[in-house]
Amino acid sequence: MSGPILVALDSGTSVVKGLAFDAAGNVVAHASRPNLIASDSDGTAEQDMARTWEDACAVLGELAGRLDGQEVAALAITGQGDGTWLVDEDGAPVGPAMLWLDARAAPLVEALRQGGAARAAFAFTGSGLAACQQPAQLLWLERNRPEMLERAATAFHCKDWLYLKLTGMRATDPSEASFSFGDYRTRTYREPVLEALGLRHLRRLLPPIVDGARQWHGLSVAAAARTGFAPGLPVVLGYVDVACAALGAGAYGRGMEAGVSILGTTGLHLRLVPAPERVVPNPGMTGYCIPFPVPGHTLQMQTHMVATPNLDWLAGLVQDAARLAGAGTVREGGDILRALDEAAAAARPGAVLFHPFTSSSGERGPFIDPFARAGLFGIDQGVRMPEVARGVYEGLGLAARDCYVAMGGLPTGVRITGGAARSKSMRVILAACLNCPVRAAAHEEAAAAGAAMMAAVSVGLYPDMAACTARWIAPVKGEVEWPDPALARAYEALFPVYRDGYAALPGVWRRMQAARETINGA
Repeated sequence: MSGPILVALDSGTSVVKGLAFDAAGNVVAHASRPNLIASDSDGTAEQDMARTWEDACAVLGELAGRLDGQEVAALAITGQGDGTWLVDEDGAPVGPAMLWLDARAAPLVEALRQGGAARAAFAFTGSGLAACQQPAQLLWLERNRPEMLERAATAFHCKDWLYLKLTGMRATDPSEASFSFGDYRTRTYREPVLEALGLRHLRRLLPPIVDGARQWHGLSVAAAARTGFAPGLPVVLGYVDVACAALGAGAYGRGMEAGVSILGTTGLHLRLVPAPERVVPNPGMTGYCIPFPVPGHTLQMQTHMVATPNLDWLAGLVQDAARLAGAGTVREGGDILRALDEAAAAARPGAVLFHPFTSSSGERGPFIDPFARAGLFGIDQGVRMPEVARGVYEGLGLAARDCYVAMGGLPTGVRITGGAARSKSMRVILAACLNCPVRAAAHEEAAAAGAAMMAAVSVGLYPDMAACTARWIAPVKGEVEWPDPALARAYEALFPVYRDGYAALPGVWRRMQAARETINGA
């Protein structure tokens, strides 16, 4: 089966990607543009909404040109989750978008968690309130930028904003609606959530919920002129990128794996639960319960703030060291990462212990602490860069284990995707940390693939997701990394040390933040 083309746009945190698939799931064209972030030391992380739309148009226009008149059945949209993208009555941005990386609402979240409001909302959402989420960011805006909320008519997430620009329709999908303001069981908004969080008066900002797995809207004439696709083309509003990524990676279908790990900008660890009543939300009020684009299915997810940025940080240290040493030519980041990967593979396991909490926003999974910061422990004079490199990889592997344990226990198998999944050392270490086989995801660009699969079902190319999965996922095997028994035993011993280490540090993190503020004159 080849047939018509399905185009998927994935507007991520750092890259806007567009892929074209044939009806059997093969990639036939792709394009991308970098997506810029404006950040500051106060925790600000924002994006220019108009720029995101321009980048989306550029990517889609490039794809349309490469397809050269081939029949396109649908365009699907997914993108980065959480965050707050506000528009006015005319559909124009009222300011820059607050991203999921934005940490300014952290003190408000801490107060809501201590006061019980977060627990009242958690009873419905099954998702732990954090500074990255829209409810917390709306509260922060109300206290600090009230004029923006006065002008706002609708509160979107990233993909919802692009859907408005493409179709003229104000909507969000069941996944983000449910974990922000609703109930993962019913896939609807719930007034008690708004009431608990003190946001009932902002109910007017919430857009209607549209399930792209079974409904779509046509591409507007104006958007057609900007993108190069035909007016009226079915445009499908996909679920949040992590839900689409789980679908595209192979979480659903016959012979499915027990888990999916996405090691990209953030570290996402997912389990698919076939019935809402079988979901057991984390008692510590962390993680997410997310409706999946198959009726009755729910994703449980634990997510640590950053994954590959830990590797980028390490590569940056190596570059700085080379400059300080007076190296004539400083290698590019990609070359350094490849060298670090080789060094880590040869280094002794467990030489150092690394907590991968390098985000300035703190940590959100499987514990929430806005003051959490990375630590490197166990250094003696025998430790050199290869041991440090391996320690960073091991920190990501132990963080993954921590997340799966918080969802009920280690998986029996995992599909892996994201930038770090390309690393042989990472795959070996992850398999040993989880003590289970690790297989590459069915599709490398899993979020785009999942969105395209939704579109294929929505426009009738397949009768249901099971049929689509049998064609798109089941034939894709991928190389398996089996756990090394000796290495698995080593990480079994190291894991309690990893957990006890960070559990002992919250007081130190807070005192360090206070000291920094004193030093900087804050």
